[in-house]
Amino acid sequence: MLEEYLVGRLGKDTVTVSEDWVADEDFHPDDTNLDEDYLQTEFLDLRKPLLRQVWEGNFSKNFYLQQVHQPRHLAYSARLFGPGYLEVFTKTQWYVVPIIWLPIAMYLFLRSARQFTAPLPPVTLETFSSSFPTLQDLQSVSKEAWSLSFASFLLGNLVWTLLEYGFHRFLFHVDRLLPDRSAFITLHFLMHGIHHYLPMDKLRLVMPPIMFFALSFPMTRLAYLLFPVSMANGIIAGAFTFYVLYDCMHYALHHSKLPQYMKEMKKYHLAHHYKNFDLGFGVTSKIWDYVFGTVLPV
Repeated sequence: MLEEYLVGRLGKDTVTVSEDWVADEDFHPDDTNLDEDYLQTEFLDLRKPLLRQVWEGNFSKNFYLQQVHQPRHLAYSARLFGPGYLEVFTKTQWYVVPIIWLPIAMYLFLRSARQFTAPLPPVTLETFSSSFPTLQDLQSVSKEAWSLSFASFLLGNLVWTLLEYGFHRFLFHVDRLLPDRSAFITLHFLMHGIHHYLPMDKLRLVMPPIMFFALSFPMTRLAYLLFPVSMANGIIAGAFTFYVLYDCMHYALHHSKLPQYMKEMKKYHLAHHYKNFDLGFGVTSKIWDYVFGTVLPV
């Protein structure tokens, strides 16, 4: 009878995030005790599919945010949906990202260079296969066109760093503005909450292709509205290339031994997970954290 009036659960504190946390270059957290964690927090049972538990848990927003930002660790990937035919869309090996998106970026860059030389007809399903440039097509591209395309590419690199920061801070960490409803809490968990809940899950560190397509589609449409198509293709190519760098670097920050600059960014990013999730939104650099005053002291 009381379940009808349940508005959330208090649970007991299981605190792993702390302002005193210090990054270790050889950081390897211990696996979570599943029985103890669930009994203490009454949040999610990591032995069962997670998304349905979030949807049906009737958690208050405050309780959900408190728990989802306390990292848990498993030696394997937790199940999100349950059925394998759905689960496959939630797990992505890091190398899938460059395999899919670098060829697309290269295609757009070469098309940009050709478009700076002379107008090209729009690509349709019927003409797509013939839209790939031949060696003769590339030899006809002027030096000025290559330069303009490369300048657009570099602008796209810069645009991605701002999108990286903006998506991370204002979309993935919409925490304070998140409506206190199961549907919004579940969407938050699906998009980014699961990464803070299980930050060392190797198969959920890079974006599934469907998710990146959904995020990038409106941005690419905007680029075509704001810029000439030749410039837009160069910008998108640069942004996609830097996205690949971002996601591969994100994986490396969690699971690889790194050169000096990346060691610093590893400490910085892990501090975002284990020290203060309200600061430190940059992954490839701290530039926009400095600009917007969200630098996380490490």
